[in-house]
Amino acid sequence: MEVGEYLPVLRTTNARMDDAAAEAVLAHGWSARVPGCPDWRLADLVRHVAGVQHFWAWVVRTRATDPAGYPAPRRHPDDELLGWLDAQHEELEAALAGADPAERIWTWAPQQDVAFVLRRQVQEAVVHTVDVQQVLGEVRPIPTPIGLDGLDEWLDVMVPGALPDGPPESAHPVEFHVVDAGLQRTLFPGTRPFPIAALIGTAGDLLLTVWRRVPLEVLTVDGDGLQAAAMIDLVHERHSS
Repeated sequence: MEVGEYLPVLRTTNARMDDAAAEAVLAHGWSARVPGCPDWRLADLVRHVAGVQHFWAWVVRTRATDPAGYPAPRRHPDDELLGWLDAQHEELEAALAGADPAERIWTWAPQQDVAFVLRRQVQEAVVHTVDVQQVLGEVRPIPTPIGLDGLDEWLDVMVPGALPDGPPESAHPVEFHVVDAGLQRTLFPGTRPFPIAALIGTAGDLLLTVWRRVPLEVLTVDGDGLQAAAMIDLVHERHSS
């Protein structure tokens, strides 16, 4: 995706999240379990998304070069969460619309600019919208360009962020065959002569697989699926440690 495409996608995704969250609250209540985040209830998910967007709106709006001055918001009760979520969507979208993507700001990654926040917040919103949709049992397919961009971001940003010293000795390559884009990507390339498995599916399904939102069974697996899952888990274990 080009940098100019991110903000429109973020607006669409945020609106979709708002609608799904409101529907999920009516249908299942704030205590509904979130299948993609088993330790979370719906209230935890919405509070997390709103809090993340609050933080990044502040970073972009103030052109912060250090997060130390961030004014943490108060904890909102459940009955205020839908309104707070919608307000944070608007705040983040407005902050990003008013900033040059090339402007330098603090981020946790080597890329220190607004463009990083645009991309990261699109992908954050896409995956968490799926989380809300899973509560409803009605997940919309992720468009190919968004899914492919998310897979690339996971491989190029999240994996090095979790493993700054490179792949561990136990790593094996895992190939991702993106059928709707006619492309191939690889996790841990060059660590062994041959991949331990190839995972074959749409860009959206591959994105949700690497974020552990869907099981490998949604894909076609050529090779050792258990080991492929273990390689993905390796990234998440290091990312959360």
